[in-house]
Amino acid sequence: MKFIKRWGLMHNTYAENVQEHSLRVAQIAHALALIRNRKFGGKVSPERVAVLALYHDAGEVLTGDLPSPIKYFNPEIQKAYRDIEASAALRLVAMVPKELAEDYRRVLVPDSSDAEHKEIVKAADKLCAYIKCLEEMAAGNMEFTKAEQALESSVRSIDLPEVRYFLEVFIPSFRLTLDELG
Repeated sequence: MKFIKRWGLMHNTYAENVQEHSLRVAQIAHALALIRNRKFGGKVSPERVAVLALYHDAGEVLTGDLPSPIKYFNPEIQKAYRDIEASAALRLVAMVPKELAEDYRRVLVPDSSDAEHKEIVKAADKLCAYIKCLEEMAAGNMEFTKAEQALESSVRSIDLPEVRYFLEVFIPSFRLTLDELG
């Protein structure tokens, strides 16, 4: 995962790979799960959410990272890419020893019982893309302006109270310099 670069169609002030991205998604997804449980009466497992997030893009070791403008160009491409991702996840499960296969299947190919957990991971994934844009723009990289605008609109439209809370409480700190954090 550390060899798969993200944001391949854009100039980056700092490179981001899928492994780093997955860790960040896991951290934010864990925070969203905690917020859901503590502030909004949820009953999700923050640990389960974090593990699903750690592996949410694992299939990209077989497929690479397809840039979003291509992945979402039209419904046919989007469906085909979902099928490719599902196939890659199953191939990964087939690569692990039999005695571990079911454990990894539950992480790489979660079922409908994980719908709430997957919803949080998806929201965290979008938040991470938005944060990447904020960081790039703070570093003076205006190439991320349109992506930042689109992703801000996208994350603000997520109908989850924990996401609104995260946007209100935590996102402002991503706009600060290290000196301003202190």
